[in-house]
Parts: sequence; structure tokens; C-alpha cells
Amino acid sequence: MNKSYCPSLTEYKRRKTRVVNIGGLPMGGDYPIRVQSMTTVDTMDTMGSVEQCIRMIEAGCEYIRITAPSIKEAENLKNIKEELAKRGYNVPLIADIHFTPNAAEVAARIVEKVRVNPGNYADKKKFQVIEYDDASYQAELDRIRERFVPLVRICKEHGTAMRIGTNHGSLSDRILSRYGDTPLGMVESALEFLRICEDEGYYEIIISMKASNTQVMVQAYRLLVQKLEEEGMQPYPLHLGVTEAGEAEDGRIKSAVGIGTLLEDGLGDTVRVSLTEAPEAEAPVAKALIDRYTHRAEKAQPLKPICNVPINPFQYHRRETVEVENLGGTNVPRVVADLSRQTDVQYADLKCVGHLYSMLLDKFNMNDLGADFIYTGHNPINFMLPNGLKEIVNYDTWLTAEQREDRHPLLDAAQYIGGVERHEKVNFVLLTLQDLSSELLERLKQDKTAVLMLQTNNAHAMPELRKCFFRLMNNGVQTPCIIKRAYGQLTPDETQLYAATDVGGLLIDGLGDGVMLGTEFLPAQEKGEWLQTIDQYNSLSFGILQAARTRMSKTEYISCPSCGRTLFDLQETTAMIRKRTDHLKGVKIGIMGCIVNGPGEMADADYGYVGVGKDKIALYRGQTVIKKAVPADRAVDELIELIREDDKWIEPVQLVE
Repeated sequence: MNKSYCPSLTEYKRRKTRVVNIGGLPMGGDYPIRVQSMTTVDTMDTMGSVEQCIRMIEAGCEYIRITAPSIKEAENLKNIKEELAKRGYNVPLIADIHFTPNAAEVAARIVEKVRVNPGNYADKKKFQVIEYDDASYQAELDRIRERFVPLVRICKEHGTAMRIGTNHGSLSDRILSRYGDTPLGMVESALEFLRICEDEGYYEIIISMKASNTQVMVQAYRLLVQKLEEEGMQPYPLHLGVTEAGEAEDGRIKSAVGIGTLLEDGLGDTVRVSLTEAPEAEAPVAKALIDRYTHRAEKAQPLKPICNVPINPFQYHRRETVEVENLGGTNVPRVVADLSRQTDVQYADLKCVGHLYSMLLDKFNMNDLGADFIYTGHNPINFMLPNGLKEIVNYDTWLTAEQREDRHPLLDAAQYIGGVERHEKVNFVLLTLQDLSSELLERLKQDKTAVLMLQTNNAHAMPELRKCFFRLMNNGVQTPCIIKRAYGQLTPDETQLYAATDVGGLLIDGLGDGVMLGTEFLPAQEKGEWLQTIDQYNSLSFGILQAARTRMSKTEYISCPSCGRTLFDLQETTAMIRKRTDHLKGVKIGIMGCIVNGPGEMADADYGYVGVGKDKIALYRGQTVIKKAVPADRAVDELIELIREDDKWIEPVQLVE
């Protein structure tokens, strides 16, 4: 199998694409990775759209996308463009088109770029399975060509660029019937339109493969690059994005897991972060993701190339490991919280790692973000830990500690090879790539008590850790591995984005049996500040595992980022639904502002809340509409009733402290 999808797995080398000119601001080639976002104001509100565009430009947006659901909105793009120019802003505008080829044809004469979604540009989605033979399938392709060629010719004539933007949730019935709900289906959906463009001699194209499922999204982009090369097509620039990432911390983590993983491999020429927040909040997050790679090549320590890639980069498969107590095997990835810089830890302090002590009842309760291990270094805890929480201490501390059977030692490579005294069940070994010698690998093969903690100080962190995993796999070592990363003083956003990229990028490929975010490079803090930092790191660790779809510990909200089509206040509604349902562990709820983004865009949500008219909501179970026009003031109650009918509702528990 050809596993080639990026220029290098071991050094930062950006994929070289053709340059596409968009209104005098080129994309691709050696040009910087561009930032973009999308307006949320009604497109017919010219002044409101212009004011929002200006806020977005000032926040760092280089391209601005505006929805054009019908001809009247497409025509009004001219007024928005002229008013922006009058105020001295010449930002390229992109018309977002769904379902309406005639609106696309109008917009292509006005703006610098149009975005079409192959799943609904010339197809209608009825969730039907259709049997095609080659002749009937070709007849469908001929019909698409007939609908699509006029737009291609207008774009060619007017120098307008185009994004062919496939979305996982809106694949057509035809694609689903032939390829299934797969990354390959997403890629083929774009390639069908791309082949028509190339037949017409039109190449001013950008491609995207968006999904709210980060594994599907990453696999689809990788597969697209491989297929373009395989078919001898142009190396088109890539627009990166995770659809419906959500809001706040969860939205940022999920975006970084998907987008950051691809940026690490040199893929991507423009980034849009889709948050359920004001669009001007999206640009700084996209810029922070991009800026990490500006000087990556100079900062990173070189790695030797990888001869054998032991994973399939286009399909998720978790690395096979032996089970060591509750680590590895079929266990969910574990979270290790770092309390090593804390002295005199008290019962109440464990709240920061999800274990809440009630003085009234004299017992612990564990919440959904309860850490599995705490690393205390040279400062062991002096009281009995709650059930479900285990302690890791440095080896020399473990040797002299009381109740050694209740604590697990952390050894370095020399101690491990030296054959020192060990715990009879679980021993953690802290290693770097350089430590993985032949002797150590052989010892690991015979040891059923070892758990590795892999770390790196290389700026090219994710690829170096990935190389560690590949070396273990290529040598037949099935020892479970915790991914350890530590950062210096970063902003909260940077910490979220960097950790989600470094750890999430490995988890997406099935690599890793746990995560530990170390605190050793952070400046000294007061105890209260430390506990707050540990709480944030603990929440971040669980958030990364959830975003990479490897451990579901909380309710997942698949909420679209709002646009001019939205029929209710998405931020307010998402907050209201979250308040009532955020205790439903593992349940996925899609919150979509309009029918364009639902039900298809909700992809694998269990339940959907979709705007269908003013103050009217449709409620879905999976992709099936259950209630079509529920008044908005009753919709959340009705959603909860639907969850209750499926026996998935549990009453929220108030924990006593």
C-alpha cells in the first residue's frame, strides 16, 4: 500500500502546491498559510455585514466567507464589497454556496472566490441507498457535469477562484451508496468535481475535507493528497478545518487535534477554525496554530528518516499492547496528573484532579474528569488515596517510601537496564527516542510490568514521539506508553493548541495509552495557582482524549459556528443546552443553526437540534427527524424528553463537599 501523503514524517517540510490567486492575495506555493473566517450576520444586512467584516479583518482574517443561499444574497455581495472598498478594505470575499447553482453563478461574477459543496451542489440528499451499475452511475456524473460546467466557465472567464469543499456530513446519497460513509467517499466526492474542472482547463482551485470527527477529517485529507498524486492531478492547496468544533476550550482542542495534526505533516495552505463564538474570535486561534510552524524548521532537531511506517495513515487502528493492570490492552487511555511540585497535599487538593472529598461524609466522589494516576515525584502523598486513583513517585523516593505496594516507581533508562529492584505489578520508565537502544527494547519484550512514559524536548515533538512508537512497533515491543509533554510559560490558548496537536496527533493514529502534561518548565507559583494550573491540565488531558475520539468522558456538542443562514442565537442556545445536558457522559448532541448544517453535518451525533424557521426547531434522533416544528421555548425540554425515551437520560447529581 502506498502510504505517502506528506513530504516528510520526520522534518517540517511544507507540501509544495500550485499557487492560486484570490483577489491579489495568493495562496499556496511559498506564500504564508492564510487565516480566514465566515460572517454570521444576515447577508442582506449590508452595513451589519461590513462592520463585522472589519472586525474580522482587524482580528487577523485575510479572506472572508459570506453565505449566499439564494440569488438575492449573491447579488448583495456587490454592495458589501463596494462598501468595504469605500472604507479602504480590499479583503478578498468568498461566497458560500449550498444547493443553489444559480446563486453561485451570480456570485462568481462579483467576488474573488466561490465555495461549493459537492454533496449538495447538484445532488439532493434523501438518505436513500441506491443501487448503481456503471452506466447509471455515469449518467449521474453526466448530470453533475451539466449543472457544474457553467460555473466553472464563469470562474475561468472572471478569474474567480473556487473551493471544492467536501463535508463528511453532507455526502450525497450517490456517494454514500457506492463508497459508504468513509474518507474515501469524501475524497471521491471532490475528485468528481475536480476532474470536470481539469477537463475544462480550470485549475484555480482549493480543496477541503471537513468533518466534525477528527479521525475522519485527518484521514480524508491524507487520502486526498495521495489520490491527487496517484491520478497525476495538480497539487492543489488545502483549506483546513474541523466542522462544528463547538465553543470555548472544547472547540479549540478539537480544532487543534484535527488541524494541528495536518500542519505537523506540512499539509495546509489556509486555516479556518469553526467555533460557536463571534467570528473575530476564530482568527487569533487559527493564527496561533499557524504561527507555531513559521520557524519550526530552524528550531527543530533533525531526525533520521523512517524506513518502515507500521501504521495505515488512512484508517484508525489502535496499536496492540499488552495489558499492564489498567493500562494498555483494551483499556481506555489513562490520564496522569502532575502534582510533583506540590508539598503537603491535602484531601481537598485532589479536587483539581477530579476527586472531590466530602468532609461531611468523609469520603471521596470522582467526577467524569477523575485522573487515573497522580505523579508526585519526590513528594509522596501522606494519606490513603481514593479508590480509582494510583500514585507514581520517582524511583529513589519509592525505595525509601512506606507502603511501596501502593505506589509505583518511575525509573530512568539507566535504572531500568541496570536491573534494580522493582514493583511486582507496574513500573513506569521515562524515556526519550535516544534511550530506545537494542538492549532496552529486548528487555521490554520480556517485561510484563513495564509502562513507558515517552517524552521529548525537540521542537518537532509529535514526529519524534511518533518515531518512538514506530521503533517500538517495528521491533515487536507491545509495552503500553504514556505520552508525556511539558511546556514553558504559554498563554492558555497556546497550551491547549500545542498539547492537543502533539498528543492528539498521535492518538488519532492509534498511538498512546495515556497522557501526562508535565509542569516542570512552568515558573514557580503559589499553591492556589498551582492547583488551578493542575485542574486546567487535567481538564485539557481529558479534552484531548475526547477530541481524538479515544476516551469519551463528557457530553459532546457538535455545534456549527453560525453564519448568515442561522435561525437562532447559537452561542446562547448552545450554552442553554449544555447547562441542562452536560452530565450525560458520552452522549453526542448536534446543535445546528439551519437545515444546511443539519441533519447531514451532524454526522455521528446521537441527537440533533436544528433551526428550521423563526422560533421553530426540528429535533433529530441520529439523522432521522422526530419532531419537525417545535416552538423554540419548548425545544430543550422536548430534546430531554427524547433522550429520556431512549433510556439515555440520567438525573444530574449534586456532589456534597
